[in-house]
Amino acid sequence: MKNLTLAACLLLSIQTFAGGSDSSTYYYNKGLEEKNNKRWLVAHEAFEKSIAFNPDYAAAYLENAAVLLEMRKTDKAKENYIRLHQIQPGNQAAIKELAALYFNYRQYDKAIEFAKKCTDCANANRIIGMSYYQQEDYAAAEKALLAALKQDPADAEATYTMGRNYLDMEAYKQAVPWYEKAIALEGAKSTWMYELALLYYNNNDYKNAVASFKKAAAGGYEQKNDFNENFGYASLYAGDYDKGEELLLNILKRKPNNTTLLRDMAEIFYQQKQYDKSLGYCQKLMEIDPKDGKALYQAGLCFQKKGEKDRGQQMCDKAIELDPSLDKLKKKKEMPGGGI
Repeated sequence: MKNLTLAACLLLSIQTFAGGSDSSTYYYNKGLEEKNNKRWLVAHEAFEKSIAFNPDYAAAYLENAAVLLEMRKTDKAKENYIRLHQIQPGNQAAIKELAALYFNYRQYDKAIEFAKKCTDCANANRIIGMSYYQQEDYAAAEKALLAALKQDPADAEATYTMGRNYLDMEAYKQAVPWYEKAIALEGAKSTWMYELALLYYNNNDYKNAVASFKKAAAGGYEQKNDFNENFGYASLYAGDYDKGEELLLNILKRKPNNTTLLRDMAEIFYQQKQYDKSLGYCQKLMEIDPKDGKALYQAGLCFQKKGEKDRGQQMCDKAIELDPSLDKLKKKKEMPGGGI
């Protein structure tokens, strides 16, 4: 009798499993039909029922995840791909999608892990390189990004990241050609143009800096005070004195009596041998503070350069009385900002 009961239980178990399997397959096929018709929600509900009847149905997880991506439900899609990966660790479709999802979720360790596992991912090197860059592992990022760009030289984002990688490595001259390539590609952003302008500026390439500031502005980069200040300085150094002064004077209207800006303008005009202009800004500084020794000293240097040596020397001597620290500049024949 016991043997008969056991046999009955086994038969019931087999029948239940078969019934569950049949139901799982039914809802899976129903889900595929609805998916083909792009009825995403109905398809998702069918795949969920298929999985409920058979929790190890790998194909159902794969299709369900794809539908969830179409529905922009990335959290749920990721859960399905993770479960699929648990059932089938070698499933390349799951690995490929997880590499991309982890990257988009900024889970860079996981993104690198899955991209390295992916045997048919065209963008594996890109994901690895961009992830290493975000983790500030610039050497590893350089290697992977170079491989990615060899595969796809037209990838604007990866090209920019290559330039930015060199920038963050303080390899500024190596950064420039990558920035130049990036802004020439489709999808270039005004931010990249602005960063390239700053790179040119720091490399003392002022004419190209001015051109890149103009491109950034034309591309929609917001022209706040910092932008216009850098653009203004670059214009002055490039010899476009009217444009540079116009930009900086507009900032002074917003930030009146900004002595740092006034002093910078006085020094730049002095360096550019625009001595009358420099004197004008020295005068503004002394109007703000009559005991501004640095401004008086620089004004004295301007007069000397203009040929009025005695007058200029007297002004420099008076400036040293006001600020004895300027005496060392006299000995080195320097101006207050460190220029000659």
